[in-house]
Amino acid sequence: MTAAVRKPRYERRLAGDRRQALIDATIKSLKRHGHEGLSVRRIAAEAGVSIGLINHHFPNKNTLVAESYRHFTRQLTARFQAAVLLAPPDPRARLHAFFEAVFSRPNLDPHVLTAWIVFWGLFRQSPEIRKAHDEAGRGYGELLRALLADLVEAAGTPRIDPRLTSIGLTALLDGLWLEWCLDPKNFKPDEAVSLCEAWIEGLLRTTVPATSR
Repeated sequence: MTAAVRKPRYERRLAGDRRQALIDATIKSLKRHGHEGLSVRRIAAEAGVSIGLINHHFPNKNTLVAESYRHFTRQLTARFQAAVLLAPPDPRARLHAFFEAVFSRPNLDPHVLTAWIVFWGLFRQSPEIRKAHDEAGRGYGELLRALLADLVEAAGTPRIDPRLTSIGLTALLDGLWLEWCLDPKNFKPDEAVSLCEAWIEGLLRTTVPATSR
């Protein structure tokens, strides 16, 4: 019996590189052209390849866009995680580093908003995008909840619910980020960080620690 012929490892790496190049080209296309950047022709032109190569690596356009969404959000979350790891071990310092990462490049870029608008617009009509959103969103949410849980433990305020607090803080972060992208002259990034710090300070100050009876 003849053994199956295995493809050389470099061929598999090359295929992976091409696939990643198409994902990168999709993100660039969405940043530059918005919804018009969803065109397979534009993506192919951005990547400098034929449309046939896209069809070879992805069964349909929605799959390519969903993979781009995953990569896009994972990259941003990885940068937030890296900033936290470089911060001092104090929970407030780690949370401050997270805030600064959110309100800095490359996240603080109107072109990033353009790509997000496309992804959000596809959320309801694309099951692939919804699945990618659920998967990718866990990393960001888990990181923020972990930071808040460490803060709650260090501050001795067990009545604070990290899950609910992360929902409120996420809303503040997203709102400030969106407002800045729409009008960068409205406020400075460090002012956004200060607003988030004030929100945390107010939360800790107004919450009464649980007492034993």
